[in-house]
Amino acid sequence: MDLASLLLFIPACFALNMAPGPNNLLSLHNASRYGLRTACVAGGGRIVAFSGMIALAAMGLAVVLHTSEYLFLAIKVIGAAYLFYIAWQLWRAPVGEAVVAGDHPRGTWRLARQEFWVAAGNPKAILIFTAFLPQFVSVGGATPVSEQFLWLGVLFLLLEWAAIAIYAGLGAYMQRWFSQPGPRRMFNRVSASLLGCAGLGLLAARR
Repeated sequence: MDLASLLLFIPACFALNMAPGPNNLLSLHNASRYGLRTACVAGGGRIVAFSGMIALAAMGLAVVLHTSEYLFLAIKVIGAAYLFYIAWQLWRAPVGEAVVAGDHPRGTWRLARQEFWVAAGNPKAILIFTAFLPQFVSVGGATPVSEQFLWLGVLFLLLEWAAIAIYAGLGAYMQRWFSQPGPRRMFNRVSASLLGCAGLGLLAARR
């Protein structure tokens, strides 16, 4: 990619990374409850899901999702149901004790699985990769298309992890404000409501 294309790709890509979607909301919430490090490590689940989507887009398999109405519907219904499930868990979460930052590894693994399934359950994500990344691929250049797609995908994932760190940093900063049961309950329920709205938005999404 030439310098002009790179200077266009980075801000456009980072704008996508920073969009306030359900995964970024999870990072914000996880950091406010478990600390910055745990939220950043848990974000690895999202990176794994997005890596798989970028690979599918590079191989052209995303076209199947784009053309299959039933497959798109099935994935978005499952993804929305999972968002509703997490929202319900947050709404009912106990708030009596503040959790010490740096939860045990098993808890971090559970949060990483949440990040993975929320990302994997959003069919719009793979369609974004299919529509966005190829715009910056130069066909007929000296570098093979597959190699260009690889480097674009790597850059996207690095910027995605930067977005995870930013949202997690904001959540960690908010941690001290939500150490009491009352504010913690309010924050949990606001987060649950936003995740529920994201689930409704996913159900309303079209290809």
